[in-house]
Amino acid sequence: MSTKITFKNASKQDFLVLVRALVRAYQDFAAYDAAGHRAAGLTSPQADVLFALGNTEGLTFREIGEKTLITKGTLTGVIDRLENKRLVQRVPNPNDKRCTLVQLTRTGTQVFQEHFPRHIAYLKTRFDQLTHSDQRRATRFLHKIKAVF
Repeated sequence: MSTKITFKNASKQDFLVLVRALVRAYQDFAAYDAAGHRAAGLTSPQADVLFALGNTEGLTFREIGEKTLITKGTLTGVIDRLENKRLVQRVPNPNDKRCTLVQLTRTGTQVFQEHFPRHIAYLKTRFDQLTHSDQRRATRFLHKIKAVF
C-alpha cells in the first residue's frame, strides 16, 4: 500500500528544502547552545532546569517538565544529577503534600546568576550577526511555524 502526498502551497522540492533547513538550523543551534553549557560544566537539560528554577521559590516536577519539555523519566535523572552537584534540592510542597518541589540551593542560585546572563550573551553574539529586522522577521516566521503544529 502506498501513500500519496499532495502539496498545496509548495512543491515537494520546496517543502523538503524547508524541512532540511529547519532541521539543520535546529541542530546547529542545539550544538552551539550545548557547547556553551558544557563550558559551565552542565548539560543542556541541566541548564534548562536551572534556568526554569531561577528566580522562583521552586517548581514541581510537572511544572519543570512543562517549562523545559523534558520528559518525566528523563527529568528524574537530570534532577538527581543536579542534586549530586548540590545545585538543587527536593523539599516538601507546602501547598500539596502529594508532590515535591525542586528548589535551587545557594550554590545553584549562584550558578544560575552567573551562567544565565553569560549564556544569553554567548547566544546573542551569534544572533547579533542578523539585523534587527531579520531577527523580528525570523521571530514572526517561527511563530507561524509553531502555530501550524
